[in-house]
Amino acid sequence: MSKIKAARDRMMAGKTGEKGLVIVHTGPGKGKSSSGFGMIMRCIGHEMPCAVVQFIKGSRDTGERRLLETHFPHLCQFHAMGEGFTWETQDKRGDIAAAEAAWARAQDLIRDPEIRMVLLDEINIAFRYGYLDPMAVIEFLAAEKPPMTHVVMTGRNAPPELIELADLVSEIAVVKHPFRDGIKAQQGVEF
Repeated sequence: MSKIKAARDRMMAGKTGEKGLVIVHTGPGKGKSSSGFGMIMRCIGHEMPCAVVQFIKGSRDTGERRLLETHFPHLCQFHAMGEGFTWETQDKRGDIAAAEAAWARAQDLIRDPEIRMVLLDEINIAFRYGYLDPMAVIEFLAAEKPPMTHVVMTGRNAPPELIELADLVSEIAVVKHPFRDGIKAQQGVEF
């Protein structure tokens, strides 16, 4: 163990840079948004101002929203801007308008020098269904994201261009999911 510690210490000595990261959580497995919300909780624990913009989930009552709005509104802004899942709305124009409004809000939050992390929950779904142009988002992040602001983007099917831009990409796989066995979404697990 002492040799491992010495090697690890040498490796860590060369890691001195800091920057605001673009982080992508994608893949077919459960836990992309949950991971993003875990990062938001870390920010709150360090008293770092942060924000959440939800692109799809809409006004659905979730545990994370309830917790953040009730206990941490001074540290985390929460903006549920979607109209719900696409198969429920059946209104592509309305879905596009909601995604564009969410992206406008997200840009303001990302530009705000006081906010250290912005979670763009399910933005990859907005890309997938053609509600937002991923290249416009990528160009904005490359040109206007402040150097120390972290941006976390979640949702299945992240576009390859976003993966290329990102500093950190996690692909969450599904090994087993209770939905396949007829179990509905569970409070405290999925919402």
